[in-house]
Formats: sequence, C-alpha cells, structure tokens
Amino acid sequence: MSRLAGYFFRGLVLAAPVAITLYVCWLIFSTVDRWLGLPIPGVGFLITIALVTLLGFFASNLLTRGAVSLLDQVLNRLPFVRLLYSSTKDLLNAFVGEQRRFDKPVLVALSPDGGVRALGFITRGSLEALGLHDDVAVYVPQSYNFAGNLIVVPAARVTPVDRESSEVLTFIVSGGVTGLSPRIPGGR
Repeated sequence: MSRLAGYFFRGLVLAAPVAITLYVCWLIFSTVDRWLGLPIPGVGFLITIALVTLLGFFASNLLTRGAVSLLDQVLNRLPFVRLLYSSTKDLLNAFVGEQRRFDKPVLVALSPDGGVRALGFITRGSLEALGLHDDVAVYVPQSYNFAGNLIVVPAARVTPVDRESSEVLTFIVSGGVTGLSPRIPGGR
C-alpha cells in the first residue's frame, strides 16, 4: 500500500505543476480574450503582447518621450494615483526596467556572531539621505510569497553572493527547495 501511495505522490509532483501552469495560462488567455471580446482563444493575449511591445517602442522614440514624461508628471501629482502609479512603476523597474534593483544578491548576517543569516538583494548602497552613513538597504523576499521585508544593516554585515540574481531569487522564493547548480571552477 505504501508503494502505491509513493507512486501517487510522485505522479502528483509531476502533474500538479504542469496542470497549475496550464490552468493559469488558460485563465490569463481567456480573461484577456473576454475583455477584448474575441472568440478565438489566445488571440487577445497575443494582441496585448504586441500592443505593449508597440507601446514600449513608441516610449523609446525621441518624438514621444515628451508625451510619456508629461503623462508621468501628471500621474505623479494626483494624490491616490501617485501612490499606486509610482509603486507599480518602481516595482516593475526593479525587476525588468533599465534601473534594475535586484541585481546584487547578498548574504546578510542578522546576528552579531553571523550565525543567523538571510539571503537578499541590495537595493540602495547608500542611505546617507536618511543620515545612515554606514548602512545599506537590503530587500529580503519571503518564501512562497510575493512579499518581503526591507532591512537596514551595516554594510560590514553584507557579503556579496557570486550567483545570478534570478538563481538567488528562485532559491529564496522556493524556500530553499529549488537547488542551485554546482559551481564550475573558474566559471560563473
């Protein structure tokens, strides 16, 4: 009986991620199609990707930068809209924008003896504007969650991690379950 249960759980581990991924993709496709009123599944999603890419092209164009800048200024002046707009913009820029912030993975000593440590990303190398001359800002994502904590620590307690940011983020978000590939001597 335990062998049968083992087979079931092994099958579940294989099937569940595929099923959940397919379901989420289907949900996104069908929602976008419904918003656009298109009867062919997936076409609305493709049109949305094309429009967002086209918008990115126009935003990079010298002629439309002024309009983008004006829209940015207007949205940053409206009280409630400013909070939502600037937070969303900063978050997206941190991951995929030209000013990426999650590109410096570090190990932070949380206890004086260094026995308790956390993985995170330096988001600000200097906090002099806050009067904290020897401190840095480190974002520590939570496992199995899209949240995290910003901690301020002395720079001396921060050790750079020689890994790609995406590898470290995947490791943290998975709760350490996703393994890191072994290091090849002399390579990255």
